[in-house]
Amino acid sequence: MGDQMDLATEGGRKEGSRATEEVSDGSMFSTAVSEEQLEEAREKSRRRLFGSSRIFELEEDKKDRLELCGRSIIELRAAEHYGRGVEAVSKADWERAVHFFTKTINLQPQQTRLYVCRAEAYLQLCDFQSAALNYRKASALEPQSEAFRLRLAFIFYLQGQCLFDHGRHLDALESFAKATELRPDYRPYHMRSLACLAAIGRHSDCLRLVSKRIETEMDDPELYILSARLHKHFNQLTICYHDVKAALALAPGIPEGRSLLMELEGSAEQARRLALSRAVAGNLQEALQKINTALENNPEEVQYYLFRGTLYRRLKDFNTAIDDFILALDRSAGEKGKSVQVEAQRQLLLTYNDFAVHCFTRGFYEEAVMLLNKAIGMEKREKGLYINRGDCFFKQRELEFALADYQQAEELDPLDRSIKIRFAVVYSTMGQRDYESGSKYIEALENFSRAIQYNPGVSRYYEYRAKARQKLHEEHGARQDIIMSLLLDPSNDQAVPLLSRLYPGCTVTDILSSEAGEMAKMKLDVSLQACGLYEDPSSFKRDPHKPPPKHEKSSEEPADAADTENRIAPCIGDTDLYHEIMRSKIKINRAVKCALQERCSLRSDGPRVSALARPASAEPPQDADRPYRWKKFNTAVGLQFR
Repeated sequence: MGDQMDLATEGGRKEGSRATEEVSDGSMFSTAVSEEQLEEAREKSRRRLFGSSRIFELEEDKKDRLELCGRSIIELRAAEHYGRGVEAVSKADWERAVHFFTKTINLQPQQTRLYVCRAEAYLQLCDFQSAALNYRKASALEPQSEAFRLRLAFIFYLQGQCLFDHGRHLDALESFAKATELRPDYRPYHMRSLACLAAIGRHSDCLRLVSKRIETEMDDPELYILSARLHKHFNQLTICYHDVKAALALAPGIPEGRSLLMELEGSAEQARRLALSRAVAGNLQEALQKINTALENNPEEVQYYLFRGTLYRRLKDFNTAIDDFILALDRSAGEKGKSVQVEAQRQLLLTYNDFAVHCFTRGFYEEAVMLLNKAIGMEKREKGLYINRGDCFFKQRELEFALADYQQAEELDPLDRSIKIRFAVVYSTMGQRDYESGSKYIEALENFSRAIQYNPGVSRYYEYRAKARQKLHEEHGARQDIIMSLLLDPSNDQAVPLLSRLYPGCTVTDILSSEAGEMAKMKLDVSLQACGLYEDPSSFKRDPHKPPPKHEKSSEEPADAADTENRIAPCIGDTDLYHEIMRSKIKINRAVKCALQERCSLRSDGPRVSALARPASAEPPQDADRPYRWKKFNTAVGLQFR
């Protein structure tokens, strides 16, 4: 502020020296003429016209002479006051300078320079209002002058700065606004207006002005820093981060930007640690809030998107999880992000699969197939994806497509027991379909045989094959199959009627203890041992469709919780598959029982054929007197003939 006042003082002194020079050389008052010259000119004119006679001198000439004499007096006094004002300026006696400049202006009100001199004297007295009025008058007298407008803007700036220093921020804002209006392209005036808005708490207006300035001055890092601080005040941390990065891109060494960036990154890392601890504790919603905070502080950290995507996946918000993983893939391009890209692809694959499993459990099989197609397009060496898609096709009764997917999964892992179980289920379903058609017993027999080949421990498969062989008159094979069915499941009530037809007059105990039963048991023992279904193949008391005991570890069971999150979840687990098969059995049994118990009675109490009334006008038939004849049958039932 002191420097500004010194500049103004120096300017006033320069103005005073210029004014003194102009008075001395007569350029200030161009109409000033000495009395001797005027009188000499008048005398020459009279002599030329009238000689030495003064009798014809006119009254107008006398008045003009008096007027010229008054004008010269005014100009002389104005020059005298102006000179004294300039002298007062040189002595820094500003009040005296204002006094004499005012007298001069009263005598010469159309002289622009006089208002300028008085304005500078007022400026030295810090009378900004008066200085501004004088410069306004000077600008009105010379509208084409750009210097007067700039000087007036500077006076408003000085006035606003003094008011700001005294805490009068609203008045200061008004003064800075006037300065900005006069000189809109001058950045310091805008900055002081922003300072006033911030001081009075009008941060939204401040942010709006900063945003407008950034649109016109995109290469100024300080504007971005100011915008970042304002956005941080409004808790708009993501925009704050981008503003800081823009400032550092323009000026990498700017200390305010680096410190603000370190602060944001530190807050983001702290929020990530809290999110991790909440996720480990199982508080997924709290973990999601913390990781969102971390991303607001540092939206360019790819690991945060991966973490948030896994949280959304665990919360079954699959669409949002997919968006996060795709964003992580886009931002991890290059050698540095190769490991992140691999992890993002894996998580995206798992999310597609989990989404498909979610659709499968709700009966949206077509949508599940579409999602699994995307997952298989990303990774063609994952057997779980083919198994899940095969399960979806099986639910849609697209058995051929299901077999194709199971075969692909078997090529990737020939030892997977769950794949063999699914093969058996599909072939059994195809065999039942062929058997029920009533004409494809050979195809049904082949399909049941394939089902037994993949899973020889299922009682129903032998029962179905026995029925198909009976239709094809293969009695020997049908008897072996029905015995093996009872060996695997003695409680199978559906096999007893067939057994009684194949072994009439024999009890189940006699059949199982017979030589045929022993041979069937040995054959079944070999099949189960070759399949590796049980450690003790001589035990047939447990149905393979029943879930394994708790102490037995399933092949699908993960090693730990981390493996659970990173493995391909099945649409139907081993236990669920057993339950699914058992539910289908129960459903069939119930349907058969209902058909037997709720069947309609064949007995009828009403007349079989209602009697027809003989028409009154009808003539008796010609053979009315013909006697009845009876035809006898072996069942002693006769039909009447005429």
